[in-house]
Amino acid sequence: MKKALAILLTLVMATGLMSGCGAKADETTAASTTAAAAEKGSSTETPATEAATTAAAADLSGSIVMSGSTSMEKLSNALAEAFNLKYPKVTISPEFTGSGAGIEAVTNGTVDIGNSSRALKDEEKANGIAENIVAIDGIAVIVDTANTVADLTKDQLVSIYKGEVNNWKDLGGEDQVIVVVGREAGSGTRGAFEEILGIEDECKYANELDNTGAVVAKVASTKGAIGYVSLDVLDDSVKALALDGVEATPDNIKAGTYFLSRPFVMATKGGISEQNELVQALFDYIYSDEGSQLIESVGLLTAE
Repeated sequence: MKKALAILLTLVMATGLMSGCGAKADETTAASTTAAAAEKGSSTETPATEAATTAAAADLSGSIVMSGSTSMEKLSNALAEAFNLKYPKVTISPEFTGSGAGIEAVTNGTVDIGNSSRALKDEEKANGIAENIVAIDGIAVIVDTANTVADLTKDQLVSIYKGEVNNWKDLGGEDQVIVVVGREAGSGTRGAFEEILGIEDECKYANELDNTGAVVAKVASTKGAIGYVSLDVLDDSVKALALDGVEATPDNIKAGTYFLSRPFVMATKGGISEQNELVQALFDYIYSDEGSQLIESVGLLTAE
């Protein structure tokens, strides 16, 4: 009898142990299944988020109006084309009216962005206009290709534009009258050029032209002419002078050794975060790696 009772107790204990092990196995399996499900859920969340983002981008539509600097024409046109390829339902309509006019237009609220090829003035900022620097540009001093002078000092350049030196022979060149060409009042290029040289309201211009292309054409066709233009519009029709022995190149501008450089500004009324989703998307693009490549492709330097 005692032997039978011992056998029975042994069987009961074995059964209990097996049940406990089975419970633990079930708990482990359940935990593993839950973790796998959670992992699967998180892995499918990213594609869903990406799909939503893509859908939002596809739904982005409307137009952006910008006006201002003629020196920013090349950048503005390239930006409008590239942004439209990325967002086919969005169009950018750049107008080239001069920096002053662009700042006035964005101040009045008639455009979304005012392009300026100079830094904003304190009074413009006081009107709530934000200075969003998108690129850095050099100002090239150009002469006709027959001119034998290759380099000017800063003081010589100042003397030319103030009308104190009137003949290239006084600068090591041929006996040829200097024809001083510049931009019209209100031009960002003119404002930056005169401010850097410290000759605001002191220049003696023979010709004041209303756009960058006109300056290039005038200097190219006029013997003895000198002018200034954005670095990115240089072509073989004119010759760019070195200044203080430093050539006008992107590398020298970036290094700070070429002294004639200025910011390209896309001004907005209020900060970027206060703009509509189209304008915010445009600035996101400009400050992205893709935007940086675009800026460099048109001969400019990125602002950062």
